[in-house]
Amino acid sequence: MKRMALCVLLTLFCLVPANALWALDNDIKEIPSCKYCGMNRETFAHSRMHIDYSDNSKEGLCSLHCAAVDLALNLDKAPKTIGVGDYGTKKLINAETAFWVIGGKKPGVMTKNAKWAFAEKADAEKFQGEFGGRIAGFDEALEAAYKDLAEDTKMIRERRKMRKMKMMEHKP
Repeated sequence: MKRMALCVLLTLFCLVPANALWALDNDIKEIPSCKYCGMNRETFAHSRMHIDYSDNSKEGLCSLHCAAVDLALNLDKAPKTIGVGDYGTKKLINAETAFWVIGGKKPGVMTKNAKWAFAEKADAEKFQGEFGGRIAGFDEALEAAYKDLAEDTKMIRERRKMRKMKMMEHKP
């Protein structure tokens, strides 16, 4: 019986892709900032994303907004796994099985229309009770990210323009 259990465990271990284990332990260390906006992924561990593609490339991003950009730019690369930071624990979880809360009063990362992920439905419901929004699956959250992309890009450009102007005002 012990021998059979050991065989099952070893088989399961071999079936887990090495990249998935890498992502769980080292995604922030290996990719500390988002390639599109430069945001610190440790600071935004609660919204960060990690994509492992079928060609064994990987991307670390700050949010669903930047992950949507990456997925759109890499149409020929199939994602093997997509991870997202659990809002409460900041641990990387499977984005496709997560419970997403779209919208609500809590400001989002890189978006006006927030999209937060939770490993447990009860946590998503608790968050929804406090901040509003609606619970959805990954496909709906990704679709919302694509729909929001134009307005969010405009908002980000305006913020950066204002920040640059403030920096110029304070230069001697």
